[in-house]
Amino acid sequence: GGTLDKYMGDAIMAFFGAPGDMDDHADMGMVAALKMVDCLHELNERWWARGLPGIDIGIGLNSGPMRVGNMGSTQRMDYTVLGDNVNLGSRLEGINKQYGTRVIVSEETVNRSAGRVFFRELDAVRVKGKLAPVRIFEVVGEGEPDEATASWIDSYEAGLKAYRAQSWDEAVTCFERVLDLRDDDLASRVFIERARSLQGNPPGDDWDGVYTMTSK
Repeated sequence: GGTLDKYMGDAIMAFFGAPGDMDDHADMGMVAALKMVDCLHELNERWWARGLPGIDIGIGLNSGPMRVGNMGSTQRMDYTVLGDNVNLGSRLEGINKQYGTRVIVSEETVNRSAGRVFFRELDAVRVKGKLAPVRIFEVVGEGEPDEATASWIDSYEAGLKAYRAQSWDEAVTCFERVLDLRDDDLASRVFIERARSLQGNPPGDDWDGVYTMTSK
């Protein structure tokens, strides 16, 4: 249901909600992202079976006002989107590497969701080149989480709450509980390391819990 904008070397750019209106554009974008991840698993299985290396991908989605239309000149133009909200989506794509995730979306996209997918809140960050913090979420799956998935999401979000309250021991306990349930969760390992570091160097009462990204 989206519009394929362009191929950019090692990336694909698409947008939802133009040229035709789409009330559920946020959900459609996130469902498309999850289906891309499913297809990636199938492709990697085929490549591995042939002795070839697999690949991995990261996907970032953001929602908000942007310029849409034919951009360029009378000699060369492209139907595309431009604006700060487009740029943030690109920044979110790159952040996946730091958390070991594949699909990261902004709070604005979560707020526009009608419930076709479920999430975990991942962090609050300042992306490179921006001052305003953004709450970011991982899109985990479609529908509703099963009991096991809901358990590790709840433990992770409890750890995030404790971390922001500077309750370092409690945060580490919660994130370790996530690792007991899902030992490959890089995001929990990241927060355990951060919590232990901040415990030895308390950030002070004016700390906002936001992590500043130093790379795209």
